[in-house]
Amino acid sequence: MTVPSGNDSFVMFDHVQKSYDGQTLVVKDLNLAIAKGEFLTMLGPSGSGKTTCLMMLAGFETATHGEIRLDGRNINDVPPHKRGIGMVFQNYALFPHMTVGENLSFPLEVRGMGKSEREDRITRALDMVQMGKFRNRRPAQLSGGQQQRIALARALVFDPKLVLMDEPLGALDKQLREHMQFEIKALHERLGITVVYVTHDQGEALTMSDRIAVFNDGRIQQLAPPAALYERPENSFVAGFIGENNALRGTIEKLEGDKALVRLANGELIDASAVNIREVGQPTTVSIRPERVEFKPDLMPADAHTLEAEVLDVIYMGDILRAVLRVADDDEFVMKYRNTLGQTKLTPGQKLRIGWHPLDARALDPV
Repeated sequence: MTVPSGNDSFVMFDHVQKSYDGQTLVVKDLNLAIAKGEFLTMLGPSGSGKTTCLMMLAGFETATHGEIRLDGRNINDVPPHKRGIGMVFQNYALFPHMTVGENLSFPLEVRGMGKSEREDRITRALDMVQMGKFRNRRPAQLSGGQQQRIALARALVFDPKLVLMDEPLGALDKQLREHMQFEIKALHERLGITVVYVTHDQGEALTMSDRIAVFNDGRIQQLAPPAALYERPENSFVAGFIGENNALRGTIEKLEGDKALVRLANGELIDASAVNIREVGQPTTVSIRPERVEFKPDLMPADAHTLEAEVLDVIYMGDILRAVLRVADDDEFVMKYRNTLGQTKLTPGQKLRIGWHPLDARALDPV
């Protein structure tokens, strides 16, 4: 997908700020362009500003400063019901006294749509989410997953320009949540709708999104496709928030272009990609993904750095094994390896040498 600019974006946040008390900014100078047909996820911990941004886009909150545009139109002063936006909430927000069909009919009636067209749209929307036979049931007669499908159908029934989803799968159990992730993504691809999705679940974001905006402290820390976020985090917050990550503390010993030589806490030297560091002597955190760590010499790259490690614990996780190691004075270093037939067994107290490709180590800002 082409990354949109301010001129060709479908949704645009232009220097948007939000404060509830006139002093503390919960959203700080947000600039974000979203393309038509894109699935963009706002990801971050509680209090990072992601939900506030979604609520401002929906019209339930007002921006303190800046402009929000939808399809080229400033919508700062447009009421929610006139923005043409569908909304899906975590708690479904279905009317309990109405049947499924009546719940879907309501937003169409508000828009003054005739009965015949309403019936056609309700049937089509229920078929989209495979819930046609539940039309005459009430929400209390449905499971959580079924209610969420109805909430999704209600958001789509009036053909909105944009669909916003606020933690829509948070109330579902793990297996159903994962199933609904694929259903929503497939529906998005089939319909070509624009979706802005809010979650604190990193796995959910990686699975569903075209791009992810990682929020912290009211700002976007990094905006990129899922693979780029995971493989090439731009700072320590993103590296630690997206997936599991090892963070070795050290000091920059030498810099040559985009390569750094780092002296770790125990005095050992390793190579790393210099990401957001600028000078020798600067403290750094070296980020290394657990699955990029290897302990079998025949599988290590020729130019891999090796460090001595001690096994502290080995955790069986089914398809993988998770070893907790002591490495360079860090007792929380994690290595993940596949659980295959004939796999070497590691035991607590065992000493070994581990290594990784220098390109898999990224020298970032200190934690």
